[in-house]
Amino acid sequence: MFSIGDIPMPAGFRYKDIAARGRPEHTKMDAFRLRHPSMDVRRRAKIFAPFDALKGFSSAISAKNELYVNKKDLSEEDQAELNRRLTILREMTPNTRLARENAVPVTVTCYYPCTDANSEAFSVRGQYRTVTGICMKVDPHDKRVLVGTTWIDFKDICRIQGPPGLF
Repeated sequence: MFSIGDIPMPAGFRYKDIAARGRPEHTKMDAFRLRHPSMDVRRRAKIFAPFDALKGFSSAISAKNELYVNKKDLSEEDQAELNRRLTILREMTPNTRLARENAVPVTVTCYYPCTDANSEAFSVRGQYRTVTGICMKVDPHDKRVLVGTTWIDFKDICRIQGPPGLF
């Protein structure tokens, strides 16, 4: 009695004559081999490259590789300088029309807390990032600044840089 792998072949199996022959072996000059040449291993791997068995797993792993740091407290001098620069920007951008006319380019370094709930740094540590763009508005009531299309809270700003001679 023949078997298919470890399972014994049923008595009325339709393809037992084919299974009994085993795997076909082709020589290099075989007609089948000439019509269907072997595929290179790298090309064969490309076939399966887009397959993602665990959706989101690779992004979760890469998120674990991101480095988070504790937020640094600014000194009194740094806070005073930051307030001075925000006041200058607020005077130059009192409304949208003047903000577009003045078109003050700024680079703001700010702190973003970790928002990944699966990370051990969640809401404890974060990252410092830079946002570059035109300062559109400084809102003292909501305590935030609009750079390009990004709103940044005053409490998260650690440095503001502008064109030479502005500050």
